[in-house]
Amino acid sequence: MDTKLQDLSDKVISYTGQLGTQYCDVRAEQQERKSALVENNEIEFVRTNNDRGIGIRIIKDNVWSFCSITNPKTFEQIKDIIDNAIKSSKNLKKNKIELYPTISKKSKIDYPVMKKPELEELLKIGFETSKIISEIPKIIKSVVNPWYTINSKYFVNSEGTEILQNFTDTVIDMVATAHESGITQSVNITEGGRGGLEQLTNKDKIQQSAKEIALKASQLTLAKPAKEENTTVVMNPDFVSLLTHEILGHPSEADRVLGKEMAWAGGAWWRNKLGEKIGTENLNVFDDPTIKESLGWYQFDDEGVETKKTTLVEKGILKNHMQNRETAKEFNSTPTGNMRATNYRFMPLIRMACTCIGNGDRDVNEIIKDVKHGYLISNMKIPSIDMKRYNWSISCQYAQKIENGEIADLLRDVIVMGTAPKFFESIDACGNDFTVRPITNCGKGDPMQSMIMGNGGPTIRGTATVKSVN
Repeated sequence: MDTKLQDLSDKVISYTGQLGTQYCDVRAEQQERKSALVENNEIEFVRTNNDRGIGIRIIKDNVWSFCSITNPKTFEQIKDIIDNAIKSSKNLKKNKIELYPTISKKSKIDYPVMKKPELEELLKIGFETSKIISEIPKIIKSVVNPWYTINSKYFVNSEGTEILQNFTDTVIDMVATAHESGITQSVNITEGGRGGLEQLTNKDKIQQSAKEIALKASQLTLAKPAKEENTTVVMNPDFVSLLTHEILGHPSEADRVLGKEMAWAGGAWWRNKLGEKIGTENLNVFDDPTIKESLGWYQFDDEGVETKKTTLVEKGILKNHMQNRETAKEFNSTPTGNMRATNYRFMPLIRMACTCIGNGDRDVNEIIKDVKHGYLISNMKIPSIDMKRYNWSISCQYAQKIENGEIADLLRDVIVMGTAPKFFESIDACGNDFTVRPITNCGKGDPMQSMIMGNGGPTIRGTATVKSVN
């Protein structure tokens, strides 16, 4: 972290204190991002971006103000935007603002990086995986986008908290597209996590993923569509990750539950249902920012709250929501460490860190063997959810029929649909497997903020409507 940014942040706290503010916090951030795009074994672009700046939140006269500045040179520049932000908020409606009290912390955290990422290494990985994809029959296009960010974030507030966190994220997105006899099919995957190049190079995982998506895209050109029916579905952990994100994670964000943040992902159908049964005893849900190497791994959020695992649903009972310091007072709860912003330019919002369905004790093969007729649903694709997270439909990358406990025909263009309460009440098995997947483009807020995080879970079995769409 540039010490000048830290010094300017400290001066903000001193200055806003002189203005008689109730509260102030500052996030100073700097980021280096490098990325490459390799398409059909050729470089499409190589990019380097650097960003640095300061975001400031203020409570004065029971009104929130926010301002930010990119690459500040002097404190006078910052002083001007603070004065303007407070002036602009003077005539806003005043409601008593109460923040859950927290203990001030002073901490520096350097998240592990075993191998520092370099652009040359990214390109090498990009060419290698693009070649693996392209060599599979019927593949007409391979797209590989490896990237990394090196981040430093300094948080300071008027209560005495000072936290510096340094972390690196390394990720690769891969897409394989196949075509034959008028049928085009694409399969994609994202790999990586919080850490260095080891996130992509350990155990040949990336090469195996590249081959798998290419083979599956090729096979899907010969696959059949599915007929519409309400039936048993067995969902693999990758698909469960997006399902968890959309119909369990977003409606568990307390600002959505209260109707204070409806943009992009709407509200929550289970408002005022804390303590009520919303699913079977097999449904256990948690959010955990302490899961190491997940893209949602961090020790302190953007309010300086230390993170912990939060139980959201326990044996089908809705137990809690993700809370910030303000909503925690309204729910008579505690902050959960989920307040996050895309970067210093934005006010933090309540966001998932690593929201997952907890695993069970069932062997996955046994879960499938118990199915007389149904479908194995594999890998996330595109969600479509209503504003209350009640009606949902999520397409998968591919599905397979299950007949008499055996996996049969491969199916393409499959979408799975249901209502949240009915589906939760149908879950009758959770596997003893468990996977956390990287999510790199979750949108929330107005203006929209894109956020990275983890989502995960085991293989689960329930009932939903399955059909194919063109």
